[in-house]
Amino acid sequence: MNHHELPSAVDGGALLALAEGHHERAARSLGVRTVAGHLLKVYVLEAPGRALTDGDVEAAVELAEDHLSLGRARGSLGLSALILHAGGDGDYVLVHTWIEGYMSDLAVFVGPQGKPGEMRPGRAGLAPCVWEAAILTHERDAFARHVLDGGGPLPDRLTAWAADTLTGPVR
Repeated sequence: MNHHELPSAVDGGALLALAEGHHERAARSLGVRTVAGHLLKVYVLEAPGRALTDGDVEAAVELAEDHLSLGRARGSLGLSALILHAGGDGDYVLVHTWIEGYMSDLAVFVGPQGKPGEMRPGRAGLAPCVWEAAILTHERDAFARHVLDGGGPLPDRLTAWAADTLTGPVR
C-alpha cells in the first residue's frame, strides 16, 4: 500500500475528525452484585459533562436482571459485567456474559440521555464504542487471569475475579 494513497473505503477525513475529538472518559466500578443468579460486576462510564444517579444505576441493574433471567438458556456460566454509559449522544447499557465454549454474549441497550425507562435493544450489529471496549478488554483479561488460568478452589478464583475491576480514565 502506498502510504500517501488511501484505499477507497478509508474515510480519511472522518478518521482524522474522530482522532481530533478523542478524549478520556471516567470509568468506575460499583462492585459486584448477585443479579438473576449471576455475579454481576457493575461499571459506570461518563462522558465529560455527564453524571449518572443512583436511580440510573438501579434502572440499569433491573434491565440487566431481565436480560440475565434467561442466561442458562443461552449457555451462561453465571459471570457478567454491566456497563452503564452516559454518552455524549445518549445512554447505553451493555450486559456482557461469559457463556459456554470460551465465548461471551453481549446485549446492548440504547436510550435518550437521562431516561432509563426508555432503554431499548440496540440495532442489530451495534458493538461497543472505544471507551466501552476498554472496560470489556479489562474484563476479558480478568476472566482469563483469575478464572481460566487461576489456581486454587473456584470460590477463591471468583473472589479474585470480583476484586479485579477498572476505575479511572479510559481512552
